[in-house]
Amino acid sequence: MKSAWLVGGAVLALSSAMVLAQEAPVDLLPPGFDSPAPSPTPSPRATRTPAPTAPVQSGSPPPTESQAGEIVQPLPVQSAAPRADLDLSNLPTLEELEAMSTDDLDELLGLKPKFDIPPAARRSMDRVGVMDASEGGLPAGSLARQPAALVRAVLAGMQQPMVSRWGHILLRRALASRLAAPEGMDPVEFAALRAQVLNTMGEHSVARALVQDVDTANYSPALTDAAVAAYIGTADIVGACPAVRLVETGRDDQEWQMLAGICNAYAGEATRAQNDLRRLLTRTEDDRIDVLLAQRLAGSAGRGRRAVTIEWDGTGAITPWRFALANALGEPIPEGLLDDAAPELVRTAALTPALAPVQRARGAEIAGASGILSASAMVDLYSQLYTEEGAEGDAALTASRLREAYVGTDPMRRLAAIRDIWSGGGDYSYGRMVLTAYAAARLPVDADLGDETGALIASMLTAGLDGDAMRWAGTVDAGSEAWALLALADPRRMVGVTDGELDSFVDDDGSAGQRRSRLLLAGLAGLERIGSGEIAEYSGRLGLDFSAQTRWTRMIDRAAEVDNPALVAMLAGLGMQGSSWDRMTARHLYHIVSALRRVGLEAEARMIAAEAVARA
Repeated sequence: MKSAWLVGGAVLALSSAMVLAQEAPVDLLPPGFDSPAPSPTPSPRATRTPAPTAPVQSGSPPPTESQAGEIVQPLPVQSAAPRADLDLSNLPTLEELEAMSTDDLDELLGLKPKFDIPPAARRSMDRVGVMDASEGGLPAGSLARQPAALVRAVLAGMQQPMVSRWGHILLRRALASRLAAPEGMDPVEFAALRAQVLNTMGEHSVARALVQDVDTANYSPALTDAAVAAYIGTADIVGACPAVRLVETGRDDQEWQMLAGICNAYAGEATRAQNDLRRLLTRTEDDRIDVLLAQRLAGSAGRGRRAVTIEWDGTGAITPWRFALANALGEPIPEGLLDDAAPELVRTAALTPALAPVQRARGAEIAGASGILSASAMVDLYSQLYTEEGAEGDAALTASRLREAYVGTDPMRRLAAIRDIWSGGGDYSYGRMVLTAYAAARLPVDADLGDETGALIASMLTAGLDGDAMRWAGTVDAGSEAWALLALADPRRMVGVTDGELDSFVDDDGSAGQRRSRLLLAGLAGLERIGSGEIAEYSGRLGLDFSAQTRWTRMIDRAAEVDNPALVAMLAGLGMQGSSWDRMTARHLYHIVSALRRVGLEAEARMIAAEAVARA
């Protein structure tokens, strides 16, 4: 069977010697990836069993059948009666009892809850995710029969964002799919690894949805950490409280203490929360603003709110914790701190609904270029900004130009507006090309546009508008950038690729080391749009060797051979890590595009190949 692709010697090859390493570029794979940690023994977990049917007593009416559509909620099971032979010898003294918190008392008396939902509502761990196969997710059993060590090493090795917007979109889809855990891996560990990768990608909303598909009682410390990071990334601090209050993690760092104080306040223990946070504040010498923000949020849970003054003067760099708390409270962050914020936080701002559109637009380009924001979501954001009274600055100007790109009186005025958006920051921005994708698709085909055709086609392809892009096939010059993009993105292979056209592109390629030509050849070869003779000829001319093998190339090729799209997508994500396309080699691009095509993900393969040429 295809799903059982590792047998005999192949099992040993892929679970040990072939555990993910690549030779170039070095920074795409994590150190020590050749030796993944051994697979831990899955911990036993309670499973739901149907309640036994009580026998029908003599004289009692027979049970009635439920009608179609009726939801029958089973009655809670009676707990056992208290035992009379309790050991009272180790009871604490009255003074000790008075000093105990409510959590300590609950723990002492065995009253601390383990579940935050009733038994009938608890969910199975057989499949965890937010996208079923019928909703666009990948097949549920894709990884069920794969070695746990292999999947663990792949997910643990993803510690950087993707260089590719379309690679990001594909990996997000794979991680969000409702999947069964690999054989020998605890489903909770599988969920935790996926949530951690989503957080690394900046997909905090998707990570939060994923961890919410697991009952809190099943959380491990690792899943709790991933969940807390997701909640902080979405400025949903209180959403983390079930995990903070119910899961024993062993954490006692300052962030955890602040979380515990906030959650205690929202659990009705306002006095205890304020006392704990006050003591924490007295022990904090640097960056007291973190605790002050926590005090403000905890105080908003009770009736007796105490005034907490937030002073940003002297505050160090803005952190995810400060950013999340400030946004949850509606506390403005000084512009100076936002200007110096890390790109990851600026990107998060684009996804924070509590912020004004002008503040969200600050990170929209980064979020769009990375694949977090779609083209339509970016248009919606700037449309809100356009209608906002008193909006000023570059973002407001971009919103005005975007409107002109849609409703300009003639195509040349609309093209001029699109050009202004692209060059708004001085240099062309790929995120701004995402913003103009639909506006570019609305332009009529005009051969007089000349040099702008390639950029317009690249803009359309950022949103996957390959059909609109192909309208321009009859107007592009053979061997131009526009021709190259259409040759890669063409869903019907209508654009021919000849030696003369390739020669023209290579001869005119002014990129460093002819990088653009190398990526074009890799994409065409991976999509099988040129023959083996042309591949050999131009590989020699450009100094490429697609046949050279690494552990990573052998693994992704093997995953494609057995038709496993989920594993191919994750391995492709592993090979596309980095800060820019400069870290992507043509050989890696060839194997990624080829593998995706073979497992039925040709649309994603075409978009990744075209993106590589456009961004090289």
